[in-house]
Amino acid sequence: MYITADDWGAIRLTLTLASLVTVLLLAIGTPIAWWLATTRSRSKDWICAIVALPLVLPPTVIGFYLLIAMGPHGPIGRITQALGLGVLPFTFSGLVVASVFYSMPFVIQPLQNAFEAIGPRPMEVAASLRASPLDAFFTVAIPLAKPGFVTAAILGFAHTVGEFGVVLMIGGSIPGKTRVLSMQIYEHVESMDYTQAHILAAVMLAFSFIVLLLMYRNGRRDRHDDDHHHSYHNHTPRDHQNGSA
Repeated sequence: MYITADDWGAIRLTLTLASLVTVLLLAIGTPIAWWLATTRSRSKDWICAIVALPLVLPPTVIGFYLLIAMGPHGPIGRITQALGLGVLPFTFSGLVVASVFYSMPFVIQPLQNAFEAIGPRPMEVAASLRASPLDAFFTVAIPLAKPGFVTAAILGFAHTVGEFGVVLMIGGSIPGKTRVLSMQIYEHVESMDYTQAHILAAVMLAFSFIVLLLMYRNGRRDRHDDDHHHSYHNHTPRDHQNGSA
């Protein structure tokens, strides 16, 4: 029982894909989440519904439409061909694009919840101190939303690692190019190599458990810090004076 060179290649490819997708989603998702948390636009519900679509649609449906969109006659495919990039299906770049779409709600929704939990008061105080909206966003909103960023990064990374349906539709199973860990397990099962499939499945199981454990511990620590912060500020100056006396 050992991990083969092909298995290690699939693991490295999966970690590379998940890391790149997580960084891209944090960069793309942060302004979207901030807009959703602060806007009163009537289009907010439409955008929220679009962002949440991957939560309810089968991965094969998302993969199918992305395959059409990124194909030679699709809107994305025409743009990439005009830029000299060729078509994206069955390439690593295609996996990145598809994974960004598929994992989007797992990053945007935690960020949106974190921004909404801040409330308008901190930004109003920053504005009263003559901070520009951009300065207030980076120096006030983002630090206060740190727990949301941690949760978003963990969920986005873990969800990308566990992808199968979208990967199957967009990337296929090309060794060293698009064969990620979930596809490698599938290939072992197809060839009835259950020993290797069991090893990789156990790795995924352990990884998933550790990810969830870290997320829940992070959430519990943040709640504890918030409770301590609120209990401190709920004391009156007289309480502090009496305590010091």
